[in-house]
Formats: sequence, structure tokens, C-alpha cells
Amino acid sequence: MSLIKIHPADSVAVDSETGHKTALKDISAGERVIKYGFSIGRATRDIKKGERVHTDNLKTALNLREEYRYTPTECDIAPEKPATVNAYIREDGGVGIRNDIWIIPTVGCVNGIAKRLSELTGAISLTHPYGCSQLGEDHLTTQKILAGLAAHPNAGGVLILGLGCENNNIAEFKKVLGEVNPERVKFLNAQDSDDEISEGLKLIESLKSYADGFKRQPVPISRLKIGLKCGGSDGFSGITANPLIGRFSDRIISMGGSAVLTEVPEMFGAETVLMDRCESEEVFERTVSLINDFKDYFTSHGQEIYENPSPGNRAGGITTLEEKSLGCVQKGGTSKVTDVLGYGDRVKKPGLNLLKGPGNDIVAITNLSACGCNLILFSTGRGTPLGSPVPTVKISSNTPLYQKKRGWIDFDAGGIIEGKDLDGEFFDYVLSVVNGEKTASERNKNAEIAIFKDGVTL
Repeated sequence: MSLIKIHPADSVAVDSETGHKTALKDISAGERVIKYGFSIGRATRDIKKGERVHTDNLKTALNLREEYRYTPTECDIAPEKPATVNAYIREDGGVGIRNDIWIIPTVGCVNGIAKRLSELTGAISLTHPYGCSQLGEDHLTTQKILAGLAAHPNAGGVLILGLGCENNNIAEFKKVLGEVNPERVKFLNAQDSDDEISEGLKLIESLKSYADGFKRQPVPISRLKIGLKCGGSDGFSGITANPLIGRFSDRIISMGGSAVLTEVPEMFGAETVLMDRCESEEVFERTVSLINDFKDYFTSHGQEIYENPSPGNRAGGITTLEEKSLGCVQKGGTSKVTDVLGYGDRVKKPGLNLLKGPGNDIVAITNLSACGCNLILFSTGRGTPLGSPVPTVKISSNTPLYQKKRGWIDFDAGGIIEGKDLDGEFFDYVLSVVNGEKTASERNKNAEIAIFKDGVTL
């Protein structure tokens, strides 16, 4: 067994075989335990040097509310000439890396029709259970997420499929959707049609003809937006896959591109790392609101804020939310935070964007897709077959997972444990996906969405 010490100040190191923590010195009860150079909690009893550090002797030290101060740090990244990729330039100036046809139901009642049309045509159906019996902000969130998906440049054509009697009926949805190109976006109201399948097939055929008019063209990679996500993390995630994604994010941003970091509850305990990188005090204040609003969401439901690491996380060596968060934010690299986005907002500024949303994998990848991300870099230490509407690159934090789940995983970051430099290989692989190589989730036809819900169901 060998131990990996991440930061010179750390009082624990990571077992290179299991991902669990080992004390590097005697740690007294009540003393802060240090990993990544930051506190990951307090010892609940005396811990001897060489002893495993986990749930039986370590607990969170986070409080309900923290006092935040804007103390900006230097995080300028030297500009780099943008790489060139081949993508589809849309009529509105957007850039897509796929030319798919998407079917977007306005309401869950027509999911069966959407699936049937998908089976018959190969179009991607983005089914969900909402669009009716919701009120206020909850209903608007559904509309904004669906509108963001409908506007996504990865979709060469979109069929909006409605029922007719739902809250989010086509006429109401159009108010949020705004003006669209009628060649690219078609509408079908099932209750108004004598044969919705036959009519749907005709509309999809028309959309395919329109999409076929687009061909890949060389564009600078700065035109792309990259989503950052982790799920089923383990003790290696913050050492291998997440820092690898972070370095990719920094490089894309150095070329003038955009990256988007979400999973707000998995910023708790590491939020000051991001706050100190905000490009202005105004962005800092919006980041503080992002964090505190999500804490209020937890407490409004009577839930413990810091009871976060999942059973899989704990089995993989992650003990506290601080530890999980400090590993998660590695995906954001070292770039400046340039913007903070709400639900349904779309990326407007280059640089690192923070996106409001929970850590739940399906909700997070949906939020990232709806805000305009062309692809998502998704690290995992436990493995997941999950896919989103956009190409979702799965990066394993350890090699055994990659070897076991080759049908799920696209890239193995486990070699970093052995000192391998994978940055160039990873950059080239992601560019190949941008240029058309399918990810495992695409080959498996996994494209799920889930919309965040926090309101009354009628």
C-alpha cells in the first residue's frame, strides 16, 4: 500500500488502493483534519498516526450560515490560441456539435407518443413527468428548462409535442419559448390531430430535411460551452478525474471558451475557494446568494444541510461534505468566476460560470444542457450509465472501474495515481467527441432529463 499526500499541510493521505484516508500524524479529539490543504471536519476522538480516518472518527465542522468576505486572489490564465473543431453553425449564430432531431413534450401525458415517434424515426425523445398541475415558479422553471432545450444548437430540428389541456399547453409555452424559426421548430398538439403518429412522422421528416442542410464547418473551440459534472464520487475523484477536468476547463477558458460548474450543495464547505476567484464584487455577492439561497431551500424543508455524502461516496472513502465539496470544485480548475446563472438561464459570458441547481445527477445534466452546454464532462468513481441530451463524457477516477465498465466509461483518469500525464490525451479525446465520435451514453442511446421541482402538485 502507498499513500498519496495531496497538499503539504495535509494531516491525512489517501490509500492508493482503496481511496480511504490514513492519518499522517496523531490527531486529537476536536482537532481539524486537513485534506487538499483545507479542513474536512473535526476528529470525534483521538486518532493515532496510521489509523484509518472515516465516519467513526470524523464529522463535519460546517455551520448553518457562514460569514463571507470578498478577498480576491490572482487567478489569471495566460491566453492560448483556440484549437479548431468542426461543428454546425446555426442560422442564429449558435454552434452545435450534433445535428440531432429532438422531441420535447410540453407535458408528461404525451411521453408515450414521444417514445413511439422516437422508435420509428431515431429522433431523441426528452420525456419528463411535468408540464401540468404545477404552479408559480415551479411551473415557470419547467417552461424555462424546456425552452432552453428547444433552443439548443446541438438540435438540428425540434418537435414540440403537446397534449392540449395541460397548463404548459403549446400556446402558453410559446410565450416563454419566444420567436422560433418555423423550419427548425415544429408543433404538434395531440388532441387536435386525428392521427398524431402519422402527423408526427411527417413533421419529423420535414425537420430532418431542414437539418440535413447543415454541414460541419471549422470553428474555434472558443465558441463552445462545456458542462462540468461528477457523480458517484470516490476518494480518488478529487485527485485524478476532477483535477483533469479542471485543467481541461482552464485550457478551454484560456482559448476564450466557457465552462459551467453546477451542483450547489456540493460547493458547501468549498465555496470560499470559488468566491475568492470571482472577477468582481458583484459576481461575489451573487455567488454568496447562490450558496445561501440553496441552504435556505434545505432548511425550509426541515432538512439537514450537511448530510450529503451518499452511501456510494462513503464506501469510496468520502466522509464529510467538506471533503466531497473540495474534491468536486476541482472540476472548476483555477479560472476566474465570471458569471452566476439561475434555473433556465443561458450562458452569455466566457470563463467559469456557476449554475444554480442540486447535485442530483439527472437534474444537473438537464440544467447544464438547458443552459447551452454542448457537451458534459462527467467524472465518476463508482460508475453510471446516465446520459444527457448532449454528449456526456464519462471519466473514471480509477482504472478498475474503467476496466469493469467499458460500456459506460469513455476515459480512464486512474493512471494519474501512478504519475501519468493524461492532459494531452484527454484534450485530444474530447476534441474527437466534439468532432463527432460518439460517447458510450450516445452509443447506448441514454438521453435522460429531469426537471427540478420545489412546489405544490395539484
